[in-house]
Amino acid sequence: MELYDELVARGLIAQVTDKDEISKMINAGKATFYIGFDPTADSLHVGHFMALCLMKRLQMAGNKPIALLGGGTGMIGDPSGKSDMRKMLTKEDIEHNISCFKKQMSRFIDFSDNKALMVNNADWLMNLNYIDVLREVGACFSVNKMLSFECYKQRWERGLTFLEFNYMIMQSYDFYMLYQKYGCNMQFGGDDQWANMLGGTELIRKKLGKDAHAMTITLLLNSEGKKMGKTEKGAVWLDAEKTSPYDFFQYWRNVADADVIKCLKMLTFLPLEEISEMEKWEGSQLNKAKETLAFELTKLVHGEEEAKKALDGAKSLFGGAGNTDNMPTAEVELTDGKIGILDLLVNTKLAPSKREARNLVAGKGIAVNDNVIEDANAVIEINGEIIVRKGKKVFLKVTGK
Repeated sequence: MELYDELVARGLIAQVTDKDEISKMINAGKATFYIGFDPTADSLHVGHFMALCLMKRLQMAGNKPIALLGGGTGMIGDPSGKSDMRKMLTKEDIEHNISCFKKQMSRFIDFSDNKALMVNNADWLMNLNYIDVLREVGACFSVNKMLSFECYKQRWERGLTFLEFNYMIMQSYDFYMLYQKYGCNMQFGGDDQWANMLGGTELIRKKLGKDAHAMTITLLLNSEGKKMGKTEKGAVWLDAEKTSPYDFFQYWRNVADADVIKCLKMLTFLPLEEISEMEKWEGSQLNKAKETLAFELTKLVHGEEEAKKALDGAKSLFGGAGNTDNMPTAEVELTDGKIGILDLLVNTKLAPSKREARNLVAGKGIAVNDNVIEDANAVIEINGEIIVRKGKKVFLKVTGK
């Protein structure tokens, strides 16, 4: 199976502007493509994971990735798929976040020997002259056409700032610059980015002629991917300091039955033939498929050693052996060796507030050493360590000081 057909079979491609030409270039390893990442936090998260895996997959076939860091577009914020305006970040915040992104991306993409590029769009966007942009770029865009796209229509009804309205122009200009500076002939992005990407393709052709080879492709579930990775404890990050390898493993181990095969196809590098066999599995066999998914993805992000630790810890815990060596740990301040259950939950971040903690206890959602806590006034004694369970799937080893 050629690469393009494999991407389709894995459920990664939704729309393209020129299927024959795109498949030909990708299969031959002739594509120089970019995917953009706006640095809105100091770590990449699960929502970025599919894009990184796709870049790795394409690079392995000889294509050249460009990871575009949005030092400029991050100052604006993309309105598509959002109900409110993005929080405004300072230049210092963005620069810090970019440095964090660079370290994490290097685990997926080989940037040595010019095999891939990492570029910051602040290099050209921050020095643009407003009048020049209006004359040279703005004249290429139709406001009526922009408002015809669903992502803009939704925000238009709720309130769309002029700042955000310019995001399509800025993203389109990115492709225009990458095409000229680095020979970038293809762009990838989520299905929520289709309108913005079409703008880039059209801008290149309007400015450089219809024969300019600029092509667009979208990933099937990138917008859904942005919804992925949300747990009761917050987002699932790729930074081990923000989401431990154990918690990362557990997140994927606990995906819904209906999603496990889809995730195996899109995110792992297991052969499709092997995954097809798993599609036949039912009942308890699906837990094995989830375990495989969790192990493969944890290995990709955190390395094989950490993946093995997480796997061993999960097997021991759920198998009844009670091995807690690789379980996430938190330390709390004790008074005479004790702490109230509500304080314990808040201090370990198992609950964001005492109100939420009280609701968890009232709903019998908290257990300490397998004993369900039903009294919100309960005082927990910690002599060594205890295991706190939240719901059925979140475990935390707690020690006192």
